[in-house]
Amino acid sequence: MPSPAKINCFPKERPVPMSEPFVFDPRCDACKTPFGAAVCGTAVTFHCRPLASEAFTHCALVVFCEFAGVSQEVELPLEGPAGERVCFSGVFTTPAQPDLLWYHFRFWREDGSGCVLDKTGYRSDGQTDSWQLTVYRENSTPAWFGAGVTYQIFPDRFCRLTVPDPDGLVGNRWVHQDWDDTPAWRPDPDGEIRNRDFFGGSLAGITSKLDDLRALGVTTLYLCPIFESASNHRYNTADYTKIDPMLGTEADFRTLCQEAHRRGMRVILDGVFNHTGSQSVYFNADGYYPTLGAAQSQDSPWYSWYRFHHWPDSYDSWWGIHTLPAVEESAPSYVDFIIDGRDSIIRRWLRAGADGWRLDVADELPDWFLEKIRSAMEETKPDSILIGEVWEDGSNKIAYSQRRRYLLGSETHGLMNYPFRTALLAYLRGGDADDFREAMETLRENYPKAAFYSAMNFLGTHDTPRILTLLGAREIPGDKAERAAYRLLPWERAEGIARLRLAALVLFTFPGSPMVYYGDEAGMEGFEDPLNRGTYPWGQEDTELLAWFSRLGTLRNAYPALQSGTLSWLYTAGPLLIFAREADSERLVTAVNASGDPHTVTLSWGPSSPQDLLSGESLAVSDGVLRLELPPWGGRLLR
Repeated sequence: MPSPAKINCFPKERPVPMSEPFVFDPRCDACKTPFGAAVCGTAVTFHCRPLASEAFTHCALVVFCEFAGVSQEVELPLEGPAGERVCFSGVFTTPAQPDLLWYHFRFWREDGSGCVLDKTGYRSDGQTDSWQLTVYRENSTPAWFGAGVTYQIFPDRFCRLTVPDPDGLVGNRWVHQDWDDTPAWRPDPDGEIRNRDFFGGSLAGITSKLDDLRALGVTTLYLCPIFESASNHRYNTADYTKIDPMLGTEADFRTLCQEAHRRGMRVILDGVFNHTGSQSVYFNADGYYPTLGAAQSQDSPWYSWYRFHHWPDSYDSWWGIHTLPAVEESAPSYVDFIIDGRDSIIRRWLRAGADGWRLDVADELPDWFLEKIRSAMEETKPDSILIGEVWEDGSNKIAYSQRRRYLLGSETHGLMNYPFRTALLAYLRGGDADDFREAMETLRENYPKAAFYSAMNFLGTHDTPRILTLLGAREIPGDKAERAAYRLLPWERAEGIARLRLAALVLFTFPGSPMVYYGDEAGMEGFEDPLNRGTYPWGQEDTELLAWFSRLGTLRNAYPALQSGTLSWLYTAGPLLIFAREADSERLVTAVNASGDPHTVTLSWGPSSPQDLLSGESLAVSDGVLRLELPPWGGRLLR
């Protein structure tokens, strides 16, 4: 057994000793306050401590405001000697308007010689790798989302009450009679997977399972698109005003929302506003609808919604997919239809019972468009939530050569947290826990606090392979047919479940809303789309795994510290990840050992003995020291 690592579980604020190796660390309170992103007009204090032997007599903070396009330099006065170092300190007031700031420091001596200090250290080559400071406008963010547990549902595959008849519906649909079938994955002669196979899940089916979801701890339902569409995923909208008949009716949707609300649950819809389907009332490429679509007539009321190069067969489409014609978001009639109008799509479905929107491919929607959506939502339902699909750090994302403003206060409340998933998977598959800490600290530093706590954290979605398959499979078959037929071997599945239990523990105890992709809690497997979109295995769930998720959901909802508490890192090295959440007098500690070897850590602890909330076990404390044993692939949640 490895020797114990000594960890102080309750670190106290302390000044940075002058012997610290860094001159400036933006995450250290002794160097910069307040931490991280700053509200417009905030006084930010900076302290730099170069070695006295460098003989610097002057220091200046050099700031570039990217959106305003201006630079400024603020000299930091010399406070005097501090041991073997000298201290330069000063205050910078952030701009009155939201912006993305980049800063470094310039040091010089009386003789004019000097250098700059950036993230890489001292340099004099004329280049800089600056630190980021996000400046945002503070406003209200609904607390219910980040505090609760989200559950993503692919409606066609969740629960079927009756086998539907596809006749007369848009698209060349067919329905699986066997709920346990593998989704159709073979491409057609054109090399495309058309997603025309349906299983018949419905809104009424979801409603019938609300008690099961509530028992899982779910407080928010996130539904993949539910509007009429030609495909089973429904990301090719055919009619924004109509629930897909195979899913039910508007009355069924209203009932779902009412029943969810009665159980203390909210409902978020998936908004696909960058493109429509070619088989839609608006484009109508195949003439299914009796009205004149943009592909049929240039006099169509929807012609201005699309960017034709040569009408009707050449037009902009999403990622070049011909069946997904891109819309011209600036078309006045489109803006009115989706956002501004009294009965716009955004407003209409909020009034029908929805509590928010998740925006598909948010990085392909203009900033002004997102601002309008946010404004319309706040006018219609002030407590609604707006979440954007962004796969990177959303605070500094560049999309189509433009720096984006998702988190500056007037667009999204939060984003899908793909960086969380990427970093957590890397750690659980043999990476270093400190890499996970670093990735999350980067987000915590760059995001406004409310946005960090409103992130949609997840292990998998409809766009990614099943988390259990990723954590268990030793090799990924190269052939699609092999991947379609692939099932984890018993020992692979056992190993994957062990990792998945730890992933879920981190997911449910980390800041942000833990989002469970339907069936992950039941042990579903599958590689990429559409293999990750199988039907929920009702009556065939992995009951132990389901119980684990349910326990975590119950704990998440029971302890304010897990919902909104501060985050502090206690130990992150190799396979060991230990962090704490604290709110008022409540403190909970998550401890994870992501390895096949046992580890023991020694933690400073108070006089009372902690309880492991996962096992119910009470642990002994001796002289203020907790000797915490973590078995292979073991995790604890201590209180």
